[in-house]
Amino acid sequence: MKNATLVFLIKRDGGKITQICLAMKKRGFGVNRWNGVGGKIDEGETVEQAAIREAKEEIDVDVKDLDKVAEIDFTFPHKPEWNQIVYAYLCEKWTGEPTESEEMSPKWFEVNKLPYKEMWPDDIFWLPQVIEGKKLKAKFVFGEGDTVLEKEVDIVKGF
Repeated sequence: MKNATLVFLIKRDGGKITQICLAMKKRGFGVNRWNGVGGKIDEGETVEQAAIREAKEEIDVDVKDLDKVAEIDFTFPHKPEWNQIVYAYLCEKWTGEPTESEEMSPKWFEVNKLPYKEMWPDDIFWLPQVIEGKKLKAKFVFGEGDTVLEKEVDIVKGF
């Protein structure tokens, strides 16, 4: 099982998350879906180093102060090469403006208007809880056609 990263830039108002930056995947795994930025961890990198590198490569921002909010185990019995554990982070401090790359096209969304129908189908089960301030560990099993066959989402105290 591979390890991967996922970073969501956020903006707060009065302590509450009000906006989140998603990026439309333009090629490869997850194409035509809104998601955070991130990807595989290169040999010799820590998870955090990979998250920082991927954010720079995909939307040209330098992220600071990553807040780990989730560990998610994704299993694809029909495509085991897609199996991965994703380490998800929120980030509210970065430099640079999110900019389109060959791989991703970023856009800011109000948290009450996230395009869940155009995101991975598991996101609706865990992302709202993260936006509320919870940390979690989750497991999802996907069938063909990206159908969620099994799900388990557990709130944890922290990482």
